[in-house]
Amino acid sequence: MSLVQLYVPTEVSRDIIYKVGELNSVQFRDLNSKVSDFQRAFVKELRQLDNVERQYNFFKQELDERDIPVQTYPFEPQSVVPQSVIDEHVEDAQLLEDRVSELIESTQSLYERQTDLEQTKATIQGVDHFFALHSGPQTSSASEEDALLSQLESQGAVSDARGSSFISGVIGRDKVNTLQQILWRALRGNLYFHSEELADPVYDAQSKSKVNKNSFIIFSHGSIINERIRKICESLDADLYKVDVTQELRSEQLKEVKSKLADLSNISERSETALTSELIAISKDLAKWWEVIAREKAVYQTMNRCDYDGSRQTLIAEGWIATDEIDELTAAIKGASTSQSIPTIVNILETTRTPPTYHRTNKFTGAFQAICDAYGIASYREVNPGLPTIITFPFMFAIMFGDLGHGFLLSLAALFLVLNEKKLGAMKRDEIFDMAYTGRYILLLMGVFSMYTGLLYNDIFSKSMTLFTSGWVWPEHFKAGDSVRAKAVGTYVFGLDSAWHGAENALLFSNSYKMKLSILMGYVHMTYSYFFSLVNYVHFESVVDIVGNFIPGLIFMQGIFGYLSLCIVYKWTIDWFGTGKQPPGLLNMLISMFLSPGTVAEPLYAGQSSVQVFLLFIALICVPWLLLLKPLYLKRQIDREAKNHEYQQLNSDELSSEENTHEDAHDDDDEEGHDDHNFGDIMIHQVIHTIEFCLNCVSHTASYLRLWALSLAHAQLSTVLWSMTIGNAFGATGISGVFMTVVLFAMWFSLTICILVIMEGTSAMLHSLRLHWVESMSKFFVGEGTPFQPFGFKDLLAETL
Repeated sequence: MSLVQLYVPTEVSRDIIYKVGELNSVQFRDLNSKVSDFQRAFVKELRQLDNVERQYNFFKQELDERDIPVQTYPFEPQSVVPQSVIDEHVEDAQLLEDRVSELIESTQSLYERQTDLEQTKATIQGVDHFFALHSGPQTSSASEEDALLSQLESQGAVSDARGSSFISGVIGRDKVNTLQQILWRALRGNLYFHSEELADPVYDAQSKSKVNKNSFIIFSHGSIINERIRKICESLDADLYKVDVTQELRSEQLKEVKSKLADLSNISERSETALTSELIAISKDLAKWWEVIAREKAVYQTMNRCDYDGSRQTLIAEGWIATDEIDELTAAIKGASTSQSIPTIVNILETTRTPPTYHRTNKFTGAFQAICDAYGIASYREVNPGLPTIITFPFMFAIMFGDLGHGFLLSLAALFLVLNEKKLGAMKRDEIFDMAYTGRYILLLMGVFSMYTGLLYNDIFSKSMTLFTSGWVWPEHFKAGDSVRAKAVGTYVFGLDSAWHGAENALLFSNSYKMKLSILMGYVHMTYSYFFSLVNYVHFESVVDIVGNFIPGLIFMQGIFGYLSLCIVYKWTIDWFGTGKQPPGLLNMLISMFLSPGTVAEPLYAGQSSVQVFLLFIALICVPWLLLLKPLYLKRQIDREAKNHEYQQLNSDELSSEENTHEDAHDDDDEEGHDDHNFGDIMIHQVIHTIEFCLNCVSHTASYLRLWALSLAHAQLSTVLWSMTIGNAFGATGISGVFMTVVLFAMWFSLTICILVIMEGTSAMLHSLRLHWVESMSKFFVGEGTPFQPFGFKDLLAETL
């Protein structure tokens, strides 16, 4: 990475920054970090563009409410959008906002008026229905209310029926009981309350949706009490309507309401159609407009990070760029400013600042790099663990997920995502599906590697495959129940011999095999990861770390766990049945190596005790080596620098002032801190490092046993699922046999996908992730870098649209 400085004439600064944004290769530094956002040069332009984005968000919200999709087809605007086009977008956005807001307000007003008429209609019908139920057939229309109130007085509903009147209206269905209880307590039961449910939901202006409501009628007496009732009803958001007393007047009122409602429905329908048509027209071009405005806003935000010379004739910008892309940047800038009398200048600055970390990726490597970046951003120019992760991550997964059938299903799902990546990439994806789509190549390799390990384990849906001639032969004559041992006649060509499936000691054999295999894989994985630290030390020319950290750490690790791994392989090479000896337990051997040096209860080879004592002695020497060499070396360096500083202090009193003059006023955003550490700090740090390294050698090696545990669990769960589902269908005949086969196969296949592929696959993936983050990357990874985030126009609206 290189730090470049751009001198851009002010009159073409917008065009040049726009051109740099198209390259997507420069991460601009903030040269105005001490200046507030409100005091920068382009606040006015950004506020205008923010307002346009607010208007576009308003359009998007209205489109979402009406389920109108935004057309998001690929769109590349012209190289540099003229300022006149931006001004047109600003004016058009304001005109469209006014137009849409007017239509929305008009439509909303019509809906509210329509709702009011519908509720009036429901109230009239409710009152009609109430009087029809409680009035006698001999009662005339003029005396309906008097007759009904007399009836209510005789029933004790009200105390003075002759002075009573009724109040009617509509209220939300969830508030009916509340209203009735409040009125009962406030009026001490001196009222009559009746409620009926409305047949259809009614539009509610506040929630902008249809809600269920009830019509109600309340009888009481006295103007003061009626006023109280009205206030209580209004406090619960009830709508009150005056309904005529007599049947004839109510009929005329209802007829008038229906007529108004019919006219209003036609008008509101036309208004809604006009609004929808306007929004559909906006949806076709909204993505294009928004892309232009988003790019313009990004340009001005970047220009706000730049500085000016004293005469404000030149814009000064600084940024990080990959060194091999400087020529491309220079050519692009010169091509954009050939007509100017003052050329744009690109300078490469010499600096001691630490650049951001930049890893070039493509659609295949990007997901693997994201796995490593989730743990931490690599320090500048340290070993990038992303490349080896491409192989080790799916392979560690496959060790735990080894089954040819399950790996094939996973590969099919991943292959579908890969073959349809363009189509799926243009879709709007939810969070879970987007994770699967982004990691489609990881899933594909996980499936392919699982098929390979499934062949090694000779497992396909928990069943074995007889691909080659078995290396074991059973005796010709034996009876059921006899203890029979197969005879070895050869070597199976590839993977696990099919004869082990179904054998009485199959689980014992696979347990031992996979457990030792997991130790070997962990040893290899940690060893090559540890050698990455050597690459870092060599690159940064840190001899003290090579001698004081890498070499003693390597000897300690290889002297104990390298020795254990070598013993595992050596034990496999011996025919213990042929020798007639009991094979020794390697775990007990390792424990005795530390607790009782020189004592070997079950020897593996001649001279074993002497070798183990020697290795233990070397490992013990490595501990003080790790602990003391680097701190003592650094202490010597500190003492030497202190003496030189004292000598220079005596000869020149201006040293400190000269050092202070080299500070750059614009470096506050990413200036490195150089805190001095004394010997005590260095010693504490090295003690922690030594303890962690020695303990982690033990714990991390044991942690790889998860490869064995999950592989065994996956195989056993697959066997149980087969035997409890489709395995029961074999042997049945006739129609019942066909039915059982179809049903149990469907059950087996569904559970295989849900449990063994998805759930077990997720578990194995997480364990593989942990082995890379903790057991592998902790051996060499510093992870103190900052990500390279170049200024560009890619995916500006990915989340918004």
